[in-house]
Amino acid sequence: MTFTLYTKPACVQCNATKLALTKAGLVEGVDYRTVDVSRDAAALEQIKEAGFMQAPVIITDDDAWSGFRPDKIAGLTAAA
Repeated sequence: MTFTLYTKPACVQCNATKLALTKAGLVEGVDYRTVDVSRDAAALEQIKEAGFMQAPVIITDDDAWSGFRPDKIAGLTAAA
């Protein structure tokens, strides 16, 4: 499984999402990358074009969502 986590600095929901991913054990054995949209204008434009207006944004092979979503993180854990 692969996914991308789009974040920004000082974002409470981003930090909560990263912590939940770490606690779920998804940092090992799962290929994911983190993109800081405050440093990557192209990535920011890409998620805006996809209709997302808040961080974090997670895009998987077959799903995408924004905000801190423990239910979706649990789904990632089950899929891994």
